[in-house]
Amino acid sequence: MTVTMPAVSECTVLGCSYNDHSGCHAFAITVSGADSSADCGTFIPLGVKGGLDRVVTQVGACSRTDCVHNANLECSADAVRIGAGAGSHVANCLTYSTS
Repeated sequence: MTVTMPAVSECTVLGCSYNDHSGCHAFAITVSGADSSADCGTFIPLGVKGGLDRVVTQVGACSRTDCVHNANLECSADAVRIGAGAGSHVANCLTYSTS
């Protein structure tokens, strides 16, 4: 069985070490969080840039079982967007939805 993981189509969290010109350069991200937020668990707030030069970042895992795109802890969305969340949540999966 071949599974295609959704790409991270956009990341607007400029304070993340993996962000370069609104593109995520991590090999894969993990979506986590609690309550009403779906945090990007891969967010690293350092001044040093990291990641890979040529990569199409994917959602490697999603622990938000209440999301409509979650199927057996894998994301089934076509693509996800990462951006600032509400309050103290710096990096959220903006594609997260419970309805």
